[in-house]
This record gives sequence, C-alpha cells and structure tokens, in this order.
Amino acid sequence: MWTRLKRLFRSIFGGIIDSAEDPELILQQLIRDMNDQVPKMRENVAQVMATEKRLAREIDANQSKLTDMDNKVKAAIRTGHDDIATTLLGEMQTAQRALVTTKQNYEQAKVASVKAREFLDNYMAQVRRKTGDAMQLIAANKQAQMQERLAQTMSSFQLGDDSQTFDDMREKISNRIATAEAKAELASTSLDTRMQSIDKELANIEAQDMLLAYKQQMGLMPAAEKPALGEGAPTINAERTLGSADAVSTERKQTE
Repeated sequence: MWTRLKRLFRSIFGGIIDSAEDPELILQQLIRDMNDQVPKMRENVAQVMATEKRLAREIDANQSKLTDMDNKVKAAIRTGHDDIATTLLGEMQTAQRALVTTKQNYEQAKVASVKAREFLDNYMAQVRRKTGDAMQLIAANKQAQMQERLAQTMSSFQLGDDSQTFDDMREKISNRIATAEAKAELASTSLDTRMQSIDKELANIEAQDMLLAYKQQMGLMPAAEKPALGEGAPTINAERTLGSADAVSTERKQTE
C-alpha cells in the first residue's frame, strides 16, 4: 500500500514539477551558481599561495637568525665565554630544528599551491565549457518552443472551415459585382440617358447642316435646290444665309 501511495504521489507531483520546470531558467541559474563559486575559489587559492610565501619568508628569517647566532658563538669562544657559547649553541639547535620543519611545511605548501592553481584553471575551463553547453541548450530550447508554437498554430488551422469562408466571401463579392453591373445597366437605359443621347444626335445634325452651308457659301459644294411647295410638301426654311462672322457666331450660339 505504501509503495502504491509513493508511486501515486510521485506521478502527481512529478508531473507538476516537470511541467513547471523551465529549462532556460534552470540553465541560467546553473551558470550563475558556477560563476558565483569563482571568487570563493580564487580566495582559497590565494590563501594557499599566501601560506607558501609566508613559509618562504620564515625560512629566510631563520637562516639569517642561524647565521647571526653562529657568528655570536664564534665571538663568545674567541673571548673565552664558553658559557655564552654553550647557551647560543642550544638556541641554534632549536632554530635549526624549526628551520627543518619550516622547510618541510614550505615544500608541502608549494605543492598545494601548484595543485590549487591547477584546480582553479581546470574549474575555469569547466565553467567556460559548461557555459557554452548551457547556451547551446538554451538556444535549442528556444527553437523547440518556437516549433511547439508553430505546431500548435498548424494544428489549430482548420483548412476546411477557412476554405468555406473563402468560398462564402467569393460568392458575396461576386453578387456585389453583379448587382453593381445591373444598376449601371439600368442607369444607362434610363429616360434621362436616352434624352441626352438624342440631344447629342441633334447637335451633331445641326453641326453637319452648318458645315454644309459653309461649304455651299464658299463654293465648295453646289447650292441645294429649293423644294417645291405643293400639296403635302412641308414648309421649311430651305435657304440659310451666312452673313458676317458675327452673324455666324450669333447663329452658332443660338444653335448651341
């Protein structure tokens, strides 16, 4: 029973956690964590190197001290102060033992300093490599998200429904075009339009009559014979005299 409950909780909360995890945010946090460790590691390496340098200074100081004590022992022996020389020799033995210990510690510190620097260099190389890998993963995650959005868009795109919409709009536009053409045809066949056409024809006939009169006056065409006034013959003004240019202009205005 307990195993089944654990499996149930893992399936529920595991799915929630997995869906809530953002790979990009997690990778960016890992990069920040690695970079945050760099100052601490540099501080540790600096302390190891400082220990090496401190021991080196102690060695130099102890060697100088032993040299000074050796000179004092020699001076005490020359002056006959054997007791002082004996005391100084005891101190020299203690200083020599301390020097040996310091040299041993120095050698260990020097090895530790080299290893610490190597470890720091390796860590920095790993940080650069993992940062590059993380950036590639982030780019891949963004591409995956874009493909997911594209897939969702394509899956939500219903070709049949949109095709029906296009057909409906095409039919509606076709009906509007047909209606507009019908209205234009009706407008062109209306009474006003036909009257305008008749007026244009009359104006053209009058213009042709005036052109004929001009040509007859100028002798370019023979004068038209007067029709006989008989029974059934219509009475018209068969002669049209053209006077001065003013008269012609006045008659043209009247005709217009």
